Amino acid sequence: MPRFLSWLALGLAAAFLVVVSVSFSPTTIVTLTFAISIGTLVVSAGIAVYDRRYLPSLVTAVVVVVISAWTIVASLIFSQSTVQNLALGASLAISGLAVVGLTAHEVSRERAGQSVKDSSTEREGRLAAAA
Repeated sequence: MPRFLSWLALGLAAAFLVVVSVSFSPTTIVTLTFAISIGTLVVSAGIAVYDRRYLPSLVTAVVVVVISAWTIVASLIFSQSTVQNLALGASLAISGLAVVGLTAHEVSRERAGQSVKDSSTEREGRLAAAA
């Protein structure tokens, strides 16, 4: 459950940054881009550490870490109009990757449920054969 909520939080933060990057003043965009990127960096790094054994989730989280780190640096270095464009691009990328992360989470849960179902079916078959 924490992984699902983490991916959902990343998606919502990125969607908020999309709205910010097209509707707020450039100074506000720079400040919020910096702050939201720190949050997405921390959450995605947590996902990468927590879920390091499941490769699709790990790769997706690491890509979000790289995008977030780049966005933090870009928000401190580039001009406000450039940051506005970079924030839009980064937030759209993170939104898409959050959907990928949610999908990977659901696929892993489905596989886990399927393996439990298959093992219970095998057990019932062995019990029926023994009787």
